Amino acid sequence: MAVPQRIPVRFEDVFPHGAYVLGVEPVNDFDKVKAGVADPQERDKITGVLVWAVRVMDADPNARAGSAEVKVKIPAPVQPVPPEPVAGTALRPVEFEGLTVMPWVNRFGPTPKLGLALRAKGMRPVGAAGRRVADGRAAA
Repeated sequence: MAVPQRIPVRFEDVFPHGAYVLGVEPVNDFDKVKAGVADPQERDKITGVLVWAVRVMDADPNARAGSAEVKVKIPAPVQPVPPEPVAGTALRPVEFEGLTVMPWVNRFGPTPKLGLALRAKGMRPVGAAGRRVADGRAAA
C-alpha cells in the first residue's frame, strides 16, 4: 500500500466552521532567496507553476489564538484573487477546492513537533456553483 504524500481531505473536515481570507502572498523558496536569485518564488514540484500562500483565519470559535491563522498554498500561474468581502465588513468567506494535507516534522527546538501543511487546487466564494451539501448532493 502506497500512502500519498499529499492526503486529500474535505474542506468541511478541516474548516467545519468556515474560513476567511486575510491575504494572498507569494511563497519564497528559501534556497533561492539565500542564493540571491532574481525570482525567488517557489514553484510547485509537480506542475512547475508558481506557489502562493493564502493566509486564512479559521472561523472555529475554539481555535487557539496562535493556531487560528493558517496558510493554504495554491499553485497557480498568476496570483489567486480572494472572494469579495461580505457587504459592510472586511470578511472574505472562502472555500478551498482540492484540499490536501501533508504531514511534516519540525525538528528544530527542544522537541520535534508534527505539523500539517495545507494545499489546494483553488479557492472560491462560499456558496459558489458546484458546492455540495454534507451528504454529497449538489447544493440548491
